[in-house]
Amino acid sequence: MRATWRRLPAKRHDAGWEPGLAVPAADGSPLLTDHYFPRAEGDFPTLLVRSPYGRGLPWSPMYGLLFAEQGFHVVLQSCRGTGGSGGAFDLWRNEAADGQATVSWLREQPWFNGTLGTVGPSYLGYVQWALALDPPPELKAMVVQVGLHDPHALFHTHGALRLENALAVGVGMTYQHQGMAPFLRATLRLQRRLRDVTTAQPLRGAYATALGGELPWLDDVMTHPDPEDPYWCGASLTQAAERLGVPTSLITGWHDALADQTFEQYDRLRRAGCETALLVGPWTHTSALQQGWPEVFAESLAWLRAHLYADPSGLRPTAVRVHIGGENAWRDLDDWPPATAVTPWFPTAQGHLTRQPPTDSAPLTSFRYDPADPTPSLGGPLLSRTAGPRDNRTLEARDDVLTFTGPPLTEPVDLLGPVSARLRLSTNTGHADVFTRLCDVDPQGRSVNICDGLGRIRTTGHVPAQITVAMSSTAHRFAVGHRIRWQISGGAHPRYARNPGTGQSPLDATTFTPVHITLHTDSALMLAMQADGQKG
Repeated sequence: MRATWRRLPAKRHDAGWEPGLAVPAADGSPLLTDHYFPRAEGDFPTLLVRSPYGRGLPWSPMYGLLFAEQGFHVVLQSCRGTGGSGGAFDLWRNEAADGQATVSWLREQPWFNGTLGTVGPSYLGYVQWALALDPPPELKAMVVQVGLHDPHALFHTHGALRLENALAVGVGMTYQHQGMAPFLRATLRLQRRLRDVTTAQPLRGAYATALGGELPWLDDVMTHPDPEDPYWCGASLTQAAERLGVPTSLITGWHDALADQTFEQYDRLRRAGCETALLVGPWTHTSALQQGWPEVFAESLAWLRAHLYADPSGLRPTAVRVHIGGENAWRDLDDWPPATAVTPWFPTAQGHLTRQPPTDSAPLTSFRYDPADPTPSLGGPLLSRTAGPRDNRTLEARDDVLTFTGPPLTEPVDLLGPVSARLRLSTNTGHADVFTRLCDVDPQGRSVNICDGLGRIRTTGHVPAQITVAMSSTAHRFAVGHRIRWQISGGAHPRYARNPGTGQSPLDATTFTPVHITLHTDSALMLAMQADGQKG
């Protein structure tokens, strides 16, 4: 591990290991737990790491050993129904009670000194928010890495199913706690069968051949697109951040599938007056824990030492640090998003992107989206290995993808903050999705995705409907000679389940109707541009 990540800090202590402890859950079910500790005299604070993905690789070295070497007791626990723990795993419903039961057990341990922190990524962040609903008095710091607080938003957006994410979560939850070999075999099987699964008619239940059988919880999350459905009651933990007083460090990447959830967490914590830090790197959900691990570990360790050891020497002077894409540099900021001017860029019928508002109201252009030959997804914020920035030229050559491109820039343009699209669209069927993406085009013509989003539109007759599509956030520099490009299409498959064009549920559709989508004037790409005087 040290050979892979050469920038890890030197260890302070040798580490010991006490495996297979049975911690009673809220209902008495045994939660299997490994205890890592510094082999040294004295009191050390404790870190609680609760995971549905097992307690072996990569969790044992990255969280158990590394943090124990730095002077922490680490309690690495398998959530109920996973990794040998008793009971049945039920996505999100038991984490608050089981976390509280684990803290009650900690209070009885002779080595527990009453100072507790939590750390972990993804669902390991969700269990931290669950504990923070009613934070125990011992909890002094949290580090949520590429973390989840709203399961619904992981699986759905504006009624569209995040299909590829759902399948990736299905594999992770089913196989990862069984060990790396079963997990890798299942991941490869899903990759081989992904096309067959995602184009099945109907889509409902088709995943079973790739995931080794039916998963009732996965059926449930896929078939409940409405966030107000009683099924999702209690799933979102937004209220935890709205009243939290525990100092919390948040870490994400610009291409993390949970980046928007991290920005929501930061906003709520800041409004609650909670001490908060934010680090955003050039990472995907998985690369943050791979290529980005030296930065992520250093950030996490500095925060935990500051609040569990009263040692702030490793903290940076500002609340926010972001990586600036296109410049490959880090920038420290006082807050996120910084003060910027939201500037509209307008499409033209000739395929240009301009700062000049349109002077007429004629339709600009149209395209045909055929769900039988859906526009493919390419890169972006996914949970899978295909996530991240990609060359979009092949995608943009398709007839069902519109592009609008600005002129070569004569001076750099910095974007820092949310990006959105204001769209006026009409359709011939009344039902369509619209996928909108911001790209950076270099002087050689390579078009690289920066951020994107998807919205769902309903239209009546030929009357245009207006929709605003959130396209996440970015910190990116468009260099001199580069061009800003706006890409618009009718979907991104299999990232999102294809819209059948009929109004029928994508899970049950067996009939697919091509849809003609017309883009009208008054549409605009909304960019958070930073003035020269504001740059750090």
